[in-house]
Amino acid sequence: MKAGEGREAQVVAEVWRLAEPVLQAEGMELVEVEYRRESHGWVLRLFMDQPSGVSVDDCARMSDVVGDLLDVADIIPNPYHLEISSPGLNRPLRRLEHFQEQVGKIIEARTLEPIEGRRRFTGVLREAAGATITVECDGKGYEIPISRVERARLRYFESGGK
Repeated sequence: MKAGEGREAQVVAEVWRLAEPVLQAEGMELVEVEYRRESHGWVLRLFMDQPSGVSVDDCARMSDVVGDLLDVADIIPNPYHLEISSPGLNRPLRRLEHFQEQVGKIIEARTLEPIEGRRRFTGVLREAAGATITVECDGKGYEIPISRVERARLRYFESGGK
């Protein structure tokens, strides 16, 4: 773990804890929270969704609400840019139910540590049950505990012939 990653994970966990009930009260699902340093400074990104989709007006409204909530809570140690958006076509996958909704589709996942000698998996999500997903890569099925997934996304667009 790089210096500061522990603090970043704490911020993500705390933002998730504070923002999720507010979004749920508005009929939204909190899909993912990211907090990272980028070229223009720190960025806090929340991805939200709802069955009817997310509009620009929804994002603006929730940005105001969540921004006020985070200002009052004062949990982020440095200046940051808040971005709230829909998860898009290459949506992040974080929870078991996210994976279950995408069975049969192509995903890419990166694990915290190697599983059978690899950390990156791009292939068809064959199963999502219990605490494990099965991804078929290069003709082989890999069982990956969700707890060991660092990051995963639906791969809506294929590129590079992979």
